[in-house]
Amino acid sequence: MSVRQVVMGVAATVIGGGLVVSLTGAILSRTSAQSKPLHATVKGTAPTAEGTLPHAFLDLSTYPDSMGGPHGGDGGTHPDWVTYGPTTDLRVPAHSLVTMTIKQYDTGGSLNNPYFAVPYGTVGGTVTVDGKTVSTVDPDGVGHTFTIHGAPTNQDPLFVSVPLPAVSDDAEPAPNSDYPPPHVVTFSFITGGKGEYVWNCEYPCGDGYYARFGGPMATRGYMSGTFTVE
Repeated sequence: MSVRQVVMGVAATVIGGGLVVSLTGAILSRTSAQSKPLHATVKGTAPTAEGTLPHAFLDLSTYPDSMGGPHGGDGGTHPDWVTYGPTTDLRVPAHSLVTMTIKQYDTGGSLNNPYFAVPYGTVGGTVTVDGKTVSTVDPDGVGHTFTIHGAPTNQDPLFVSVPLPAVSDDAEPAPNSDYPPPHVVTFSFITGGKGEYVWNCEYPCGDGYYARFGGPMATRGYMSGTFTVE
């Protein structure tokens, strides 16, 4: 199961009309071996509040170890680290509706900040969990989050944060799998112009060093990565 010992500080502030989340002790510049970028697949168009836009799709998964992610069948350097897969280098088109589906295979616990139990930046302020549309999840039952961070720069602001419910601690593996059946979380958001952003998990799933925000949480290729609007 996941390494679950880190506690980090987060704060949400409004700067220039945009929501910015600052991370205490976050070290998102550390790198690890990366697989190829994952480009969103555009499938037609979709009506939105901003008009008819290209509709792009991305599929990700979160795993309780590194066996199912981008590090190879042996888990790479840190086989016991939690990870996103198939990569953490994500690319989407500008001025588009992006729909993401994340299969969440990991257990979890309580958020250190219940702010991240609520979806932000998604269409309608909601997500779909196992086919049910919700506007919040239990802050004591979160496995991970997917959180794209915007900053007050000269590129279009982008802040999207989605909580991913935890799989039960006593869930049995699915047939022909090392993992239990996942929670399937789907959500959509709209991109602006071109820009480069970072994303990470805001559930404390690191291992306690580097200002209590270390290990997989601080390492791109595991629980953090890049998000490029092309």
